[in-house]
This record gives sequence, structure tokens and C-alpha cells, in this order.
Amino acid sequence: MAGAHIRRGDTVAIIAGRERGKRGKVLRVLPEKSRVLVEKVNMVKRHQRPTQRLRQGGIIEREGPLALANVLLVCGRCDRPVRTGINVLADGRKIRVCKRCGEPMDKG
Repeated sequence: MAGAHIRRGDTVAIIAGRERGKRGKVLRVLPEKSRVLVEKVNMVKRHQRPTQRLRQGGIIEREGPLALANVLLVCGRCDRPVRTGINVLADGRKIRVCKRCGEPMDKG
């Protein structure tokens, strides 16, 4: 599955593009498009028509999707963007681990 190394709620660093160097929390992962939405990063303006849900129309700002290849998970221990690996625990569960320090990224 594309994008299994990044999940909703993770803190990521943007490593390429206009937003390079910024960090943010993942709001949504779009694996079918290999894209990710990051909080307060890659803000785009959208012209919105008034609807039942959104009474006030106009120009609204929202997060635009970024390519998964342009983000890296931030390790809690290293506090740096790192590549991740997969370790299988004794009970058969797979967890993500930091390639730099070996710290588990997942709770449990």
C-alpha cells in the first residue's frame, strides 16, 4: 500500500518544493493519489459558492495536497526528519522504526 510510512496524526517535515523546511501534523493521507494534507502547509485559495452547509461564499483558504515523496516523518527522539523501517514484534505486529536511532514510531 502506497503511503503506509505516513499516517494521520504524524508530524512530518517537508523536504522538497516551495514549503521545504516546514513541519506540520498530517490531517489526511490520500494513498490512491500518493498525496498527503499537512496542517497549515501549502495553503491554497479556493473560490467557494454558497451552499446549504457553507452559507457564506467567497474565497477560502485551505490546505493543498503534497506529494508523499516530498515529506519525511519526524522522529520523536532525534527530532529530525528520518527514513523509517519496519520491525516485526514478537506478537506478529509490524511497527515503524527510525532508521537513524532505532526508536519505535508507533505506540504499543
